[in-house]
Amino acid sequence: MGCSDKTGMQEQPSIQRLIVTGSSTAAPLVSDIAKRFEQSQPDIRIDIQTGGSSRGITDAGNGLADIGLSSRALTLNEKEILQCHTLAQDGVCFLIHKNNPIQKITNKQLKNIYTGKTTNWKQLGGLDKEITVIQRAQGRSEVSLVCQYFDVKPSDIKADLIAGENQQGIKMVANDESAIVYMSVGTSEYEVSRGTPIKLLPLKSIPATAENVAKGDYPLSRPLIFVTQSHPSQLVSKFIEFAQSPQVNDLIKDHSFVSITTR
Repeated sequence: MGCSDKTGMQEQPSIQRLIVTGSSTAAPLVSDIAKRFEQSQPDIRIDIQTGGSSRGITDAGNGLADIGLSSRALTLNEKEILQCHTLAQDGVCFLIHKNNPIQKITNKQLKNIYTGKTTNWKQLGGLDKEITVIQRAQGRSEVSLVCQYFDVKPSDIKADLIAGENQQGIKMVANDESAIVYMSVGTSEYEVSRGTPIKLLPLKSIPATAENVAKGDYPLSRPLIFVTQSHPSQLVSKFIEFAQSPQVNDLIKDHSFVSITTR
């Protein structure tokens, strides 16, 4: 029996591993794609870690990860040394608690909330409650996108709390009827479908939905991308090709993102 076990061990194929780090917005989707990929490639294991888009880009550039995940486009300097491969499209929306009576909000009102000029929901026609302003952590792609959209600097934002991972921000809002945070449209829609007590506010009167992101109507959107070095390995290229194929469109839809092959 011992010889038989030993022989069996020798016959097992060697395991190839891919390390993927970065965006917590893209990570749950990529995790599901990786599981499907591994089903047809039993000798491959894909290790996915979060930490934000900045981490994914830096890790890919430094060789600490085979693939970086980013929910923002690369800068011109980054494009000089790295390659990007678009996986899907997503929007960024503002979330409040489901029980908050506010149904719509203007860009000016949002800017005033985040810069400390508006501090109570009563000023916007809501309940007489102090607004709990939640800012995203440094290195998250949403920070630069929102600051650019409202023409403010990160230092201009007056926050009560900081949220790193998406789930942390969503939990904060779900537990505080006075809170507001900005977040991935896809992640937020997915949480609403699971019964999480949150509400996506429209932007410029356009509902924050994956459908409106897909149509190009929603005003605040960004790509979800893979980041690699200039000459990725054959295995890396194979996984990215699979992730960009129609074989995973159902997974992208399940996560409320927009597939690049169906837009």
